[in-house]
Amino acid sequence: MSEADRVVILGGHGKIALMAAPKLKEAGYSVDSVIRNPDQTAEVEAAGATPVVLDIESADTDKLEELFTGAKAVVFSAGAGGGNPDRTRAVDFEAAKRSIDASAKAGVDRYVIVSYATAGVDLDRVDPDSSFYPYVQAKHGADEHLRASSLDYTILGPGGLTLEPSKGSVLLADENGDVDGVTPDGDTKVTSRELVADVMTYVIDKNAAVRQTVNFYDGSTPIADAIK
Repeated sequence: MSEADRVVILGGHGKIALMAAPKLKEAGYSVDSVIRNPDQTAEVEAAGATPVVLDIESADTDKLEELFTGAKAVVFSAGAGGGNPDRTRAVDFEAAKRSIDASAKAGVDRYVIVSYATAGVDLDRVDPDSSFYPYVQAKHGADEHLRASSLDYTILGPGGLTLEPSKGSVLLADENGDVDGVTPDGDTKVTSRELVADVMTYVIDKNAAVRQTVNFYDGSTPIADAIK
């Protein structure tokens, strides 16, 4: 397997990343999964990925560029997990921004980021006093920085994440999270984490949805039919 078949996942111990690693490996890629805590090494290895211990919250652009050089794609699936506004900004925005810049410097054009379905509009819809607002700001800012880059990006916008198994099929939504102009009910606006991993693998392997934002829920349309 050549270096050009390598995918680097930031946030390698996250649930989506642990599901994506074996899927990417099955598709013919090697996976470097970046983790902060060395105690997570065994789980990452069990998923078929090579653990890389690096704190992306403190790693500078040059360090990330070094890691990315020669890879086929970079995936940002990291997150601070909420609760601390400063750390949310540090990880979900600042670290994401550095990774975007580093990917460009390393010449790795393919970049996939996990966002959420209404990140593009929530800045104007969510109360700034809400505890959710720092996350909205961070994800919106990271997505906008990526859109302004020269990278062949894909922004993945799932709904509320679940641990249900993936059926390999989606329901596409617009930037408001609506489907055909209609706001779905709460039970519809959910996305299996495994489905996110399936879509992530698909867009990398098929070079699909380049410079596109794909907002999606669990649905009935096969991924390959819905996403081009």
